[in-house]
Amino acid sequence: MRNFAEEIECMPMISVFLGLIIRMFYKEHNPPHIHVAYQGNEAIVNILDGTVMGGKLSDRNNRLIQAWIELHRDELIANWELCRDGIEPIRIPPLQ
Repeated sequence: MRNFAEEIECMPMISVFLGLIIRMFYKEHNPPHIHVAYQGNEAIVNILDGTVMGGKLSDRNNRLIQAWIELHRDELIANWELCRDGIEPIRIPPLQ
């Protein structure tokens, strides 16, 4: 079992905005998704269709993440491929 420090090392941060921390695991399972953390809560969100696959987001945070995914879907897919290959993903600009 990995400890917290190992988990974070395996999950690079790709963006931070409005208190939302977005990460991707290396060599993760399909479908392509991001991990969103906010004030101790976490959700897993599908990059392709924006559905919450696990955890929970407030309505406000869900709308913010949906807008951000819509703006950066191509970059997110490219990052997914990098992570699948064990390569560090590129930072993506925050929602402004």
